Amino acid sequence: MRWLCYSALLCESNRPARAAAGERHSVFIDGEGRLSSCGSVATEGEEEEEEEEEEALPGPLGHGEGVPRLNTPTRLPSTLDDVRAVSVAAGGDHSLALTADSAVWSWGFGWNGRLGHGDEQDHSQPKKIEALAGRRVVAVSAGDFHSLALTVDGAVWSWGRGVYGQLGHGDQQNQLLPKKVEAFAGQRVVAVSAGGDHSLALTADGSVWSWGSGDYGKLGHGDQQRQLLPKKHGTVLTFGNGDDGQLGHGNTNNLWLPTPIPALVARAISAGEHHSLALSRDGSVFAFGNNANGQLGLGDREDRLTPTRIPGLPAVKAVSAGADHSLVVTCGGAVYSFGDGDMGQLGHGLAEVFLLQPTEVEALRGVGACMVVAGYFHSLIGASDGRAFGFGCGEDERLGLGLTADQTSPLEYPHLKVAVSPILNLDETAFMAEGGGPPHERKECLD
Repeated sequence: MRWLCYSALLCESNRPARAAAGERHSVFIDGEGRLSSCGSVATEGEEEEEEEEEEALPGPLGHGEGVPRLNTPTRLPSTLDDVRAVSVAAGGDHSLALTADSAVWSWGFGWNGRLGHGDEQDHSQPKKIEALAGRRVVAVSAGDFHSLALTVDGAVWSWGRGVYGQLGHGDQQNQLLPKKVEAFAGQRVVAVSAGGDHSLALTADGSVWSWGSGDYGKLGHGDQQRQLLPKKHGTVLTFGNGDDGQLGHGNTNNLWLPTPIPALVARAISAGEHHSLALSRDGSVFAFGNNANGQLGLGDREDRLTPTRIPGLPAVKAVSAGADHSLVVTCGGAVYSFGDGDMGQLGHGLAEVFLLQPTEVEALRGVGACMVVAGYFHSLIGASDGRAFGFGCGEDERLGLGLTADQTSPLEYPHLKVAVSPILNLDETAFMAEGGGPPHERKECLD
């Protein structure tokens, strides 16, 4: 029987996001726990796909009405009730922040109820989600039009757009308020990730669950079916040419008969626009879903309907799936990128059409990267000493580097230091034991 500290699992699988990259904005947490943002807001026409409208909406920058654009990271006027922020998330046109007292704040465009305030009103500054008061939230994630929260007891809450089943309630209804995902009753979830129109969750035993739109196989269940309820990844059979380790058995042997892959035991997950990444506990990375631009890192452009191990990577400690590109950081602090790079979001000094295999970002060699954030068309990197770097699409000021041109190589933010110390506020008594019974061992949360 093996005993696990549930708090340690939460900490390992939910390293607080000190930066977040949305469609056209970025949000940062500095060393004092204060929020800064840069970028621009959508227009009515962009959000509702009506070209005749041009009025700027209250956007995800959080600086109030009349601030539609910021070209450098600028502190939000709100102090979040004078409580430090510990994690942030950025969706298409909304943002979420988690504070040290486990409160969740949201702001931006409110269509479909993605802000969680019981209506579809827009908010130009952070507003506390009262429906989650007292729930002891430990993680948040923002998709295109929906949001997820994880509480310290391992429960998942969702709200916003539900047309593809991405909320996990067994229907396709929008939810204006956070609603508990009852399908996880009896499970202890340790991480959640909201994608474009799908969602991922990771349970304490390392199992990956997915639900929502199944287009391109991004749910990883071997088909493209929509799932209205969370579904656990099952046994995967592979066979054929294994020269590059693509069969997922930890070797390069060919297999003539379908052979089950040892179960993926994950420690982190990331849902992109139409693809997904899972990081196993041995440091391997598995990818599934849309691969039109090589964002799965498998050396080709074929979609994958089941999790497939990315060959050739050193041991990895963090992953991030963007719109059409992916980022990983190794245990040695090196950053690798792959997928669509036509706006410089891969960081290799060129506007590549795409890279089919993980390639180290040489300009970041030696910086000691500990955080990677893949946005829609730009990328953010955090170093262990608090330095932050950005590259990719410069349009709409989303990089916040004072430039509107695309940046194909990483540039350091000159006046920004992101928080690097572990500051999640976890329940010290929230333990989980495999096999039942009281715990007898604790593990420390390591950053």
